Amino acid sequence: MKRRALVLTLTGLLAACGLGSAGAQAPAYPGKPIRLVVPFPAGGATDIFARTLSQKLAEKIGASLVVDNKPGAGGTLGSDMVAKAAPDGYTLLLATSSTHSIGPNLNPKMPYDAVRDFTPIGQVGLAPSIMLVPNSSPAHTVQEWIDYARKNPGRLNYASSGNGTIVQLTAELFKAQAGLFVVHIPYKGTALAMPDLISGKVDVLFDSLPTGLPHVRDGRLRALGVTTAQRTPLAPGVPSISEVLPGYESTTWFGLFGPQGLRPELVSRINTAANQALKDPEVAEKLQRLGIEALGGTPAQFTTMLASESAKWKKIINERKISLD
Repeated sequence: MKRRALVLTLTGLLAACGLGSAGAQAPAYPGKPIRLVVPFPAGGATDIFARTLSQKLAEKIGASLVVDNKPGAGGTLGSDMVAKAAPDGYTLLLATSSTHSIGPNLNPKMPYDAVRDFTPIGQVGLAPSIMLVPNSSPAHTVQEWIDYARKNPGRLNYASSGNGTIVQLTAELFKAQAGLFVVHIPYKGTALAMPDLISGKVDVLFDSLPTGLPHVRDGRLRALGVTTAQRTPLAPGVPSISEVLPGYESTTWFGLFGPQGLRPELVSRINTAANQALKDPEVAEKLQRLGIEALGGTPAQFTTMLASESAKWKKIINERKISLD
């Protein structure tokens, strides 16, 4: 009797300390609402993406999901919050090229390490840009524009939405691969550059599809190519720039991350739910209207893509001496 009492006492103590078989099991996931941090303001493309994805993602993962906008410092503030959150699967980040591929290579004082401080869960979208020229341009194809620029070194210009933005980097990558000398004119947003492009004061602009394509459809501008590796259904009939410059690609990616240390089983659970949500026709259609291709994949594929993107933009930023100033 004494031995049995001792065993029961030890069992009770282990259970109380969380060391018994029942106590060692992790709580069922998900057991409470999940927060999806968007490091940009409400109403922007990333925010709309998050809200488009969140309802179906919540259904597939089996928990309510709250979109939490934490804008500031070009996406750095919200990203840093997730980097410092508990790796329990209840705080996720919808990040973009600017927070994890471009920003870390432009700003050495980032409060987080884009590789070390996060767990990649999966890519969820891809947004191409489109190469636009005024109707007065003598070029009707990408090759003709390259030939035209080579014959006029330093006389042509391109507009961007500011120093260090994906718009500038897309143009600089194009210049680097084509071997061109084209002058940069930064604007405070591509919308402000559009009138000068239409009038012919600006020679080329690499704009997003939602803001650029309407001008093409209305006959105000000419589209020469898209920046995806292959042609995209988002811009029917427009060739890929890579058909002239093999290997050229510049897109804005969207991806899900958790904090560093997120358990593999949780990564797999969230990744599977995200892939299922992205296959929903309603989600895909809404994203297409945003100029975004619903794109899933595995955590490993996402990790490989992240390394490639970071290396590409680091090279361009360093070679072209691009800064935020």
